[in-house]
Amino acid sequence: MCGIVAATAQRDVVPLLIAGLKALEYRGYDSAGISVLEDGKLARVRAAGKVRELEALYDAHPVAGVTGIAHTRWATHGVPNTINAHPHVSSDRVAVVHNGIIENHVELREELKAHGYRFESETDTEVIAHLVDHALSRGADLRGAVLSATRRLHGAYAIAVLSRDQPGQIVGARRGSPLVAGLGDGEHFLGSDVQALIKQTSRFIYLEEGDIVEISREDLAIFNADGEPVERPVRTSELSADAVERGEYRHYMLKEIFEQPRAIADTLEGRISENRILPNIFGVNADALLSRVKHVQIVACGTSYHAGLVARYWLEGLVGLPCSVEVASEYRYRHVVVPEGTLFLAVSQSGETADTLAALREGKRHGYLGSLTICNVPESSLVRESDLVLMTRAGPEIGVASTKAFTTQLAALALLVFELARLNGIEPARYSRLVAELATLPRVVGEVLKLDPEIAALAERFVPKHHALFLGRGVHYPVALEGALKLKEISYIHAEAYPAGELKHGPLALVDEDMPVITVAPNNQLLEKLKSNMEEVRARGGELFVFADTDAPVAQSGSRGAVLKIASGGNLIAPAVFTVPLQLLAYHVAVLRGTDVDQPRNLAKSVTVE
Repeated sequence: MCGIVAATAQRDVVPLLIAGLKALEYRGYDSAGISVLEDGKLARVRAAGKVRELEALYDAHPVAGVTGIAHTRWATHGVPNTINAHPHVSSDRVAVVHNGIIENHVELREELKAHGYRFESETDTEVIAHLVDHALSRGADLRGAVLSATRRLHGAYAIAVLSRDQPGQIVGARRGSPLVAGLGDGEHFLGSDVQALIKQTSRFIYLEEGDIVEISREDLAIFNADGEPVERPVRTSELSADAVERGEYRHYMLKEIFEQPRAIADTLEGRISENRILPNIFGVNADALLSRVKHVQIVACGTSYHAGLVARYWLEGLVGLPCSVEVASEYRYRHVVVPEGTLFLAVSQSGETADTLAALREGKRHGYLGSLTICNVPESSLVRESDLVLMTRAGPEIGVASTKAFTTQLAALALLVFELARLNGIEPARYSRLVAELATLPRVVGEVLKLDPEIAALAERFVPKHHALFLGRGVHYPVALEGALKLKEISYIHAEAYPAGELKHGPLALVDEDMPVITVAPNNQLLEKLKSNMEEVRARGGELFVFADTDAPVAQSGSRGAVLKIASGGNLIAPAVFTVPLQLLAYHVAVLRGTDVDQPRNLAKSVTVE
């Protein structure tokens, strides 16, 4: 959410700023604006709503300049309107755009008022503009003023700053929110991500935590948080202009599986800092609603439903809040009893899933405390119609079988669980440990992806099979459900998932030498129970494939089946981690069976009809 584009060039930069904002629309936003230096003065155009509204204002009253900044805003402090839209200015000398949340803005606001500054907006961002202007008035240059200002900020930020006193120059800085610099020929750029600038350049520098960058037409210089010059590597992006090319990958699904570390990191970026969740990530005044939640009703379909099932274990186990999870197509057609203080939580990749959208609309008639949507598409109906929203930032997902949508949903749901846990008095040390564990998820998933060759070899043993069973216990039963769904979706092998303890209540009758049984075995309190279930399979001649935690005492038994060791990274993030090898297994089986991996028969990416 929120997006930054900035440019200094020998040409009018306004068209490329607007193009960059359009490329960032997937991030989610509710207003947009640009500011350029025109004839030595700051010119500014802002609009509530979409970039097209901004573009219409620009067409009616054009501005032009060779140095400018632009922004799409998702409201956190102050309602969505033109006054709160970025860029924010100070003394007609400084313009600032900002992603993130400044936690100490109230204290800074009072201090700046004492210095004579007047505030026009309700945003936390305006304090940055005034801090920079105040430093300039005391003799600092623009870079020094930005450095001085950022040293006063608590929270997360990525900023781009323009000053009429130093035309042709832009200064950016980042901490907790992403910012990249783009290198051109006689022009340089800043952006929230590569996609904002890919039409202008393919060469980028990814700024590191605390970096300050200074750009002009001919020069680009980077300084660390202490103001010392530093070098950062220049990388050539393989991202296409429309961000939907397969690149080096054979299929979109494989590309999207391998994009998961980055997608998860993007989902967490700017939302956690120093082992805590930053405020207002769910929207303005979210705490006022979330602090009253006594029960959570999750409604979703398919893969998103499985993510909701994982969240139920977290909500009840970590927060102590009762949670119900229901398939949207069932929920909407039954009589619903809503306990007092219930939050309606919709989970959807597309935000246009017909059953989930209908369930949300139905739910509004049943007296819920409020609604929250976790989604990947910012302009979708679910997002527009919910009280609170958290975007997953998975980027484009082309393959019909969701992969990075699922793991980013788990990351987003974990953020919600932590926020509810904080509001319900979780022990601070435990809270910090859990947030720290979540922050490791991108790295741990990256390590699991290195097992791809082993999983590809394992997939060969599934090619002649017609059926498969998946087993899991506790929070990993939904992981087994998701693994079975992936296999059936793209390989057309009939697959079912069960809680492992249910084997003896029926499914064990299906187990023979032709029935592969895939088991998820994390090293948790249920492992010994699970091992007993595994022995039940072996005793019936079943072929057992175990995805086991590296610390779990699970060993190969005989020549049949296999044990693959997975470094889970911890009990909290294990469901997301164990999902990844199951995705890879389904992918490689489908490839070997010659099915249409990206567009499996009878299925659509976004189910917009009942």
